Amino acid sequence: MAELSYRDAVAYGIAQEMRRDPALVMLGEDIAAAGGVFKTTVGLVEEFGPDRVRDTPISEQAILGAAMGAAMTGIPVIAEIMFSDFLAVCWDMIANEIAKSRYMTNGQVSFPLVIRTANGGGARFGAQHSQSVENWAMMIPGLKVVAPSTPEDVVGLMAASIRDPDPVIFFEHKSLMAGKAEVPDGEIVDELGTARVVREGSDVTIAALALMVPRALEAADRLAENGISAEVIDVRSLVPLDTATLLSSTAKTGRFFTVEENPRLCGWGAELVSIISEEAFWNLDGPCVRITTPHIPLPSAASLEDLALPSVDRIVETVTRSVDGGGSA
Repeated sequence: MAELSYRDAVAYGIAQEMRRDPALVMLGEDIAAAGGVFKTTVGLVEEFGPDRVRDTPISEQAILGAAMGAAMTGIPVIAEIMFSDFLAVCWDMIANEIAKSRYMTNGQVSFPLVIRTANGGGARFGAQHSQSVENWAMMIPGLKVVAPSTPEDVVGLMAASIRDPDPVIFFEHKSLMAGKAEVPDGEIVDELGTARVVREGSDVTIAALALMVPRALEAADRLAENGISAEVIDVRSLVPLDTATLLSSTAKTGRFFTVEENPRLCGWGAELVSIISEEAFWNLDGPCVRITTPHIPLPSAASLEDLALPSVDRIVETVTRSVDGGGSA
């Protein structure tokens, strides 16, 4: 058992899989000697060499074009897009080529491709470098979408993503990079499509993702002081989605909340709320409630960014008001 930071867990998970599969390669900007702009690939080029850990030009289209071609020939690839905002630059390749080629070739072409990217706000990077865009990827058929919140989940879900025959978008949260936690020794392989109940509760269910998971857990501690028992679910995987865990928890608690860093319009929580409302309506004791970022570009000023992102205070206030019979956020 070792204590790893979230950023070190990224390199740990990649190294585990590169040792296992000598064909696995990685492409991206400044991932080799520089160790990545967020220091998530430190030590990899030293261990695996520049043929397997390759620096690329500053061109998202070049990165994914090369990765797509390699994956189509059966070479497993990890491609890094430095900021998730820049997925927009190469979105045609992702949405129209990578996501659809297996289907359009009747399975003759598979895509052992993981697209890693730094996602989310809280680091004061402004509107073009702070977006939470996992809902962009979630809407495209053919893509799998993962967003871990802990170092152990980074390692296990990285392994599961790399071993999956379909393309996976792997969102690493910038504001979680420095956080540390214990990671078990030995090989760690998780399973895509599994949520995790990270806190048991009986009064309300709170579903959260990535940075919002520790905030939901802190809010649950404060809610408990006020007599509200909150069950917190780390969704972890948006595609495939673990609806069974979400529905089971809601059936137990009777109330369902999401905490989303996405802008409110068309965030991933809207899909979860739709599922809960359709399939667990008679279990609900009140309306499903989404706690989100407003539908605005994210500010870079610290005070404004903190106001925009869902906070522990806002989670506590919204859940308390809803349980007490008030309106939603």
